[in-house]
Formats: sequence, structure tokens, C-alpha cells
Amino acid sequence: MTILEQIVAEKQREIAALPERVLAAGDLRDALLERGERRDFIAALREPATGGVALIAEVKKASPSAGLICKNFDPVRIATEYEATGASCLSVLTDEKFFQGSLDYLRQIRAAVKLPLLRKDFIIDERQILEAVEWGADANLLIVAILDDARLQRFHALAMEAGLAALVEVHNEPELDRALAAGAELIGVNNRDLKTFKVDLATTERLAACLPGRTGVSPVSKRSEDIGDRRDACPTLLVAESGIHTRADVERLATCGADAVLVGESLMRHGDIDAKVKELLGSA
Repeated sequence: MTILEQIVAEKQREIAALPERVLAAGDLRDALLERGERRDFIAALREPATGGVALIAEVKKASPSAGLICKNFDPVRIATEYEATGASCLSVLTDEKFFQGSLDYLRQIRAAVKLPLLRKDFIIDERQILEAVEWGADANLLIVAILDDARLQRFHALAMEAGLAALVEVHNEPELDRALAAGAELIGVNNRDLKTFKVDLATTERLAACLPGRTGVSPVSKRSEDIGDRRDACPTLLVAESGIHTRADVERLATCGADAVLVGESLMRHGDIDAKVKELLGSA
């Protein structure tokens, strides 16, 4: 059994403990209204304050592949540093068993920052989407590899109708086709193979070329108007995930057409979050 299969099996056990419920988009909208203050995850990526490629900075304590990443883990401190340094959005790991995350981190971080928040977890049931809303998320991760077409399309439609963002994660061409068929406007390409955990930035380059109108941006200029022209030509936003450690990595991904990068491990391991974020964004 692969790590991914183990994680999904654990999620099935966790979900079995939740109250039975069939959700409609109206239920999610009601929960959002009750929570108040909608933060637009997609808009924040389309218009990053720093210009150029947007950064989704991840609050991540551990992972199955890397083990413990951050010993002195303070999610609120980390989130506020990300916000102060120029991140556009935050990703918060909520899986407990494999990533040492927590839904409570979402609640704590939402109270401390103004940035839109992504619940980073393995969503296989619509009740997890409601959980995300109740605990403070503005977006959910939908991993195509663990969802059949019916659930992928339903979960994506639920999120869109309710006013949530859905980052639809793919790893290969067939998964990209399925994401596009589901109507995804925010696609994440995970450069890490979830079966072997091998990382290859060429994954984003290969899949970006499959998106219509995706022409990339000069790594020299990275002018905001260049990015705006490209986004008009291809309204689907592309997020590159995993294996991003240096400014050169960001430039490489921008060149192939990535609108945003999701970075966790390299930020969490660095002793100076401010300096590392500025390095990645080219604002140092």
C-alpha cells in the first residue's frame, strides 16, 4: 500500500466518525454567512501585491516524505510572518496523523491574519468541505488522484456555487483533462509523484504546455502587464506545487506559465522566513 493509499484509508476512518449529512451549496453558503468576512482566494492570486508570480506560503510542520520539518512550530507566528513579507495566500495543513496538522490551526491563523486561507488536506467527502468553512478556510484542495469523476465534479460545483475556491491538484495529463472537464479555474500541478515521492519541476512545464493560451513570462522582465495579458488569454490559473527552493526555480516555473507557486518545506526549514520569501519573490 502506497503512502497515498494509507492516507486515504485513514481519511475514510475519520469521516466514518462524522455525523451523516447530505450537503447542498446552500448549506455551505449559510455556513460562510455565519462565519462572515469572505476572502477571495482566486482574486488574491490574480493580483499579487508584489506583482509577478503569487506566493501561496504553507504552514507545515511535517510530512510523510520529510518527517519533522519545523521543530519550533508556532502556526500563528509563521502565518503573520508570511503575511508581513508578501505572501498572497496561505496554505494550512490540517491532516493530523501524517502531517501533524490541525483544523484548529485554521481557526487560530484566520484570527491573526487577513490573507485568504487554503485547507490543505485529503478531501474525499463533502462534509470535509463544510468542516473547512466552519474552521476558517476560503479554499479547499481537491486532489484528482483520489477522486472519481462524480465526486470531483460534485465537490468542485459545490465549492463554486457556495463561493469557495477549489485548488484542483493534478500530476499528469489524464488528471489535467479530468480537472478541466470538471470546470476547474484554479489548477495546481504537484511536481511530487504521490506514489514514489520523486520531485521533478518538469512536471509543471509539461502540463502547462497543455493549457490553451499558456505562453509563460520572460524571467527577465516578469512585468505585471505581461502576466495580465497571459491570464486574459488563459483564464485558468496555474499553481506550481512542491520542489520549489530557489529564485531560479520560481523563474523557471514562471517562464513556462505558472501564475503562482505553493511553497512549504523550503520556507519552513529556512531560519529567516522574511529573507526566504523575499528571495523567492525577487523582492530582496
